[in-house]
Amino acid sequence: MREQRKSSVKASPARVAAAVLATLMIMFVVPMPVYGVFTVAGAVVLPDQGTNPNFLASILVIKIGFALAFVLLFQLAAPALGGRWRSYAASWWLLFALLEIGKAIEPTYSAVEALAGIVSEAFYCPLSAMTVARLLIRR
Repeated sequence: MREQRKSSVKASPARVAAAVLATLMIMFVVPMPVYGVFTVAGAVVLPDQGTNPNFLASILVIKIGFALAFVLLFQLAAPALGGRWRSYAASWWLLFALLEIGKAIEPTYSAVEALAGIVSEAFYCPLSAMTVARLLIRR
């Protein structure tokens, strides 16, 4: 039987803030090249409503909320996870993938856009979880 590692999350406010900022940057930046590839391929078209700065600002606000939730929930879940950040990442990826599939049902969001989201989330969920674990878990 594999022994679980003892871990504790008693991070300082500065480390929590660093984890939130790092997660925000990962969740905001990683999708850009993925959506860029889909856009260059002609599969995804940027929204024509509003300006690009408004579009990016709205995405940033959404990602701030996700980054805060990601880090704060990690702190709560870390003792139960026993250092298994991959399980935490997989749970978030599943949540995001289902959100993308749900959005694809709407007439204003395509299946290809949902696929681009699922692909980008497959990168940024594990990267975010690994980063947060390294910043917050003490062994």
